[in-house]
Amino acid sequence: MRSKDNTTRINQANKTVLITGAAGGIGRATVSLFAESGWRVIGVDRSSFGDDFPGSGLFIKADISEPQDLEAIFTLAQGFSERLDALVNNAAVQIAKPLLETSVEEWDAVMVSNLRAVFLAVKLAFPLFKVAGSGAIVNVSSVHAVATSANIASYAASKGGLLALTRAMAIELAPDGIRVNAILPGAVDTPMLRAGLSRGHVGDGSLPERLENLANKTVIGRVGKPEEIAHAIYFLADETQSSFMTGQALIVDGGATARLSTE
Repeated sequence: MRSKDNTTRINQANKTVLITGAAGGIGRATVSLFAESGWRVIGVDRSSFGDDFPGSGLFIKADISEPQDLEAIFTLAQGFSERLDALVNNAAVQIAKPLLETSVEEWDAVMVSNLRAVFLAVKLAFPLFKVAGSGAIVNVSSVHAVATSANIASYAASKGGLLALTRAMAIELAPDGIRVNAILPGAVDTPMLRAGLSRGHVGDGSLPERLENLANKTVIGRVGKPEEIAHAIYFLADETQSSFMTGQALIVDGGATARLSTE
């Protein structure tokens, strides 16, 4: 008798996903999970991934903030697979500094990578989704879209905009069988999180002390793992699990936004 895991792998064997920000913490975990689940993975990042990218997939080193790079990405993707079943818009940049000290160039850099690139990627991916006949888009937003803190305004604004864009895309792409949802991770132990801890919002001690202070702000009492976010992304991309979900925001933050800040 065929096991459920083997059946799932066979069902996903012809499916292709494109993941941006593939070389980061959440990106790497997401690449691994989709590959382990039998999907063909196209990974994109401006940083190198290394030698352990799935052998059945395709890694493209490119910068999504550049429109010409995005066009080249999807030209290569189409050469690798004539169809696309899921697009995970995960790549992002974060500038952690007071709003009044943020330059126009820094603001624009955040918006270009975190918001405009998603708009363009979806436009370029659309023909590949049409070949597949359906598909799923997962936009990696942030809890900063719904509850934020000081000295991270540009990032929060970009992620809030991404949440609104998710809803708009869900409405417009539904007639083509394309679902669009967003995941809003909270504190997850990634290089971006560790770099952002210098903002002083969780104290000024050592890095382990700041991580512990941040963990204590969650209901669960710890920061998240990239693999946990990857599983949530996979849930939203997999039509067998989330086929009746579109235009939604899935918060995965250890309960941090469930607790009143005054408590």
